[in-house]
Amino acid sequence: MSLMKHVPAALAASVLAMAPAMAQGTAALPFTSENGKLVLETMGQRLTLPLPSWAADAEDIEALAETSTARFVEEDNQAHLEIYRRGEGEAFWSTLYGARISNQADMNLVDFRELVINVYAQACQPETVALFQLEPDGTDQLPPLGYVCGAYLDSFTDFAGQGEVMVVGFYKSAKGVGMVYQEWRGDAFDATNPASWPVPGNVVEEHMARLASEVTLSVAD
Repeated sequence: MSLMKHVPAALAASVLAMAPAMAQGTAALPFTSENGKLVLETMGQRLTLPLPSWAADAEDIEALAETSTARFVEEDNQAHLEIYRRGEGEAFWSTLYGARISNQADMNLVDFRELVINVYAQACQPETVALFQLEPDGTDQLPPLGYVCGAYLDSFTDFAGQGEVMVVGFYKSAKGVGMVYQEWRGDAFDATNPASWPVPGNVVEEHMARLASEVTLSVAD
């Protein structure tokens, strides 16, 4: 994997501002399982995505609930879903899996990607931020992107001394845009040295491949 340039920490807009969300049980969430994948319908759109890696063998929503907890919120022009390992949650997690969907149909994917990374970079020491992708941008679609934060800002006291790696895919339908992402968090590390990351490089590549081939966003029926 090749590291790309550092990114600025300025917030481009508030579309993806981290809003408080109500914790809910998995059974109450608006997703179903279909052919071994999750299906989330919200904002007039249908997002199909693979199960979390730690629950890849779950045969239905009930089996997923045995290993995972989730939260979901719809607010204004966006919806936000996050799934955690059982025993972890919004206040503490080592890995999480999530999706965001917006009904802003006029936003293109390049602008959406820049906005997302700028939001995440706010929490990180700028000199420890790096991006990577395994393929170049396509004409009408973007490959999954990797984001590395070697150390959070000291002002984020709950997470001081930690950093994270995220892989994220960006998708567009006729009614809006969406993203699906996986994050891993651990002790602060050297962003330029994948051997020090909280997740092995081969696992990162596997998740990027899943985001490229197993996620679809379309207009809901």
